[in-house]
Amino acid sequence: MWDYTEKVKDHFLNPRNAGEMKDPDAVGEAGSLACGDQMKLMLRIDKNEIITDAKFQTFGCGSAVASASALTEMIIGKPLAEAEKITNRDIADYLGGLPEKKMHCSVLGHAALDAAVNKYRGRDSAAPEEKKKHVLCECFGVTEEEILHVIKENGLTKIEDVTNYTKAGGGCMSCHEKISALIKSVVTTEKPSPEAGPAGKKLTNLQKIKLIEETFEKEIKPMLKADGGDIELIDVEGSKVVVSLRGMCSSCSTSNFTLKKYIEPKLKEFVSDDLFIEEV
Repeated sequence: MWDYTEKVKDHFLNPRNAGEMKDPDAVGEAGSLACGDQMKLMLRIDKNEIITDAKFQTFGCGSAVASASALTEMIIGKPLAEAEKITNRDIADYLGGLPEKKMHCSVLGHAALDAAVNKYRGRDSAAPEEKKKHVLCECFGVTEEEILHVIKENGLTKIEDVTNYTKAGGGCMSCHEKISALIKSVVTTEKPSPEAGPAGKKLTNLQKIKLIEETFEKEIKPMLKADGGDIELIDVEGSKVVVSLRGMCSSCSTSNFTLKKYIEPKLKEFVSDDLFIEEV
């Protein structure tokens, strides 16, 4: 029995923005009936490249429906340039997490979004006959490029992980040796990301914000509150963490010292060593 979060259950039982869209500005399709999951994402984009509406149609399990529903909520109202930065991890995080064996559903959502953006930008993916030349997993029709992308995006290190995220290798297993070679090629050639967290994996923006908030609650706020102060996270812009000091801290003459000598080092220790703090 899968352990689903309440948010996954809600998006499955009450999907947002499901259905057909007439004359969409962009359409992206991912997956196939052969592998059991298929998604179609339709976007309405205005002249300023803001996504004003999104609809989806999904054939698949509850996690696939929930991932598509969550994705539409995440992208409506966003500039296209911002939406295309969303990763499959962001989709899973938005849902409060997915079982590891269902992570391929978040990858399906990301792939549909990527396909829609590419079509809108005039960067159509390879034709079906061309794509077949690069298929690594024949059982589920997964290409080498798709597997490499997921390995890099999620820091995967095992064949089992690749299967959980793409289904590749979950059939006859004849592609396991090739998948293993791809994993090794990524591990040996990629340098650690400057935005890598304590575990060494590159953090998505949602993961980074979540870790920062956890660090505030566990490591920083107790100390500030003991002296009548507090802190609020305002924004995260790349490596810059924008905060506002509250209570006694807001008028304290040593507030800058506290920010730079206590709070910033804590964020570097528990989140990412490239972070720096700025007060508004």
